[in-house]
Amino acid sequence: MSRGPYHVWVADSADDELRRESTLDAALERVGDRWSFLVVEALLEGPQRFGELQAQLSAIAPNILIDRLRRLERAGVIASRPYSRRPARLAYQLTDEGLELAGVLRLLAAWGGGRSELGQALRHLTCGSPLEARWFCPTCARPVDEDEASALGFV
Repeated sequence: MSRGPYHVWVADSADDELRRESTLDAALERVGDRWSFLVVEALLEGPQRFGELQAQLSAIAPNILIDRLRRLERAGVIASRPYSRRPARLAYQLTDEGLELAGVLRLLAAWGGGRSELGQALRHLTCGSPLEARWFCPTCARPVDEDEASALGFV
């Protein structure tokens, strides 16, 4: 059994046989739709109340926004906290896991922005140069080069 870079072998609880599961599919199952990504992006500015999110994301119907907020909270990406008891009102903010996802979304946005009519790239504020994402191994304290990166996989 070989492992692809985005697949792992997991025990199937029904019959304890190994089956191949995509780690990318698992990630998309948790947060993989346009509206969830836009909610996370909106929360990068800090905690937001429902009305603030609704105003910022006016293309999302209120019932869809409520669903995505609940889904993201169950996934541990956002947390809600009450700011009013009567009537019950909540503010939403990114968790540590949500902030980690935000980094991934920045990369996705940079990839999309550079390949669209927008032609935008993330830039270093100090010098204005476009930024590049790199893999880095904290144990070896060095960047992972392209040859090594092509053979990355989950263990």
